[in-house]
Amino acid sequence: MASNVLTIDAAKQANVQVVEGRKGAHALHDTIIAYRANRRQGNASTKSRNEVAGSGKKLWKQKGTGRARMGSARSPIWSGGGVVWGPKPRDYSKKIPRQVKTLAFRTALTSRINDGDVLVTADFQVADGKTKSFVAAIAGLTDARKVLVLADSFDELTFRSGRNVQNVQLMAATDVNAEHLLAFDKIIISGAALETIARRTA
Repeated sequence: MASNVLTIDAAKQANVQVVEGRKGAHALHDTIIAYRANRRQGNASTKSRNEVAGSGKKLWKQKGTGRARMGSARSPIWSGGGVVWGPKPRDYSKKIPRQVKTLAFRTALTSRINDGDVLVTADFQVADGKTKSFVAAIAGLTDARKVLVLADSFDELTFRSGRNVQNVQLMAATDVNAEHLLAFDKIIISGAALETIARRTA
């Protein structure tokens, strides 16, 4: 297998919409923040003084003992007491308009193309389904440590051969997003996936 570096001119010929200048930087930032926020479970929870176990009985009388006044063992300043302003389950998700996501996708892709990190190959397939063959195929295309391989679809043998390889991810071109494009050292686009990418930038 052989690959060619995708240039801006070649991308335009393939109908990929690229971003000129620094337009889209803010959209890319907001989109990445939203993707990461949407993965948060938001289930961190602490108990307030009203929720911790323990009696509400006054521990000793207010005056005359020489000790500091204390009303309850559930006070936040006591060990085992409640937590003041602790986290409660909440929804961290953010909504991003489709146009902003598209602009972020264009911006991320344009940045990687400008850096020479996008490679195009006619086909990516491992016929024998062996991990050793998969590693050799990747090494024949790039020596990068983290590699993203995009295609319209992968056959079962190719997918099986690469599923245990660290730092290499096979992904359908319809599923990749701006965060994926920025997370890998090199991006390999195979087969008709470039057409799918072009449609997604439109």
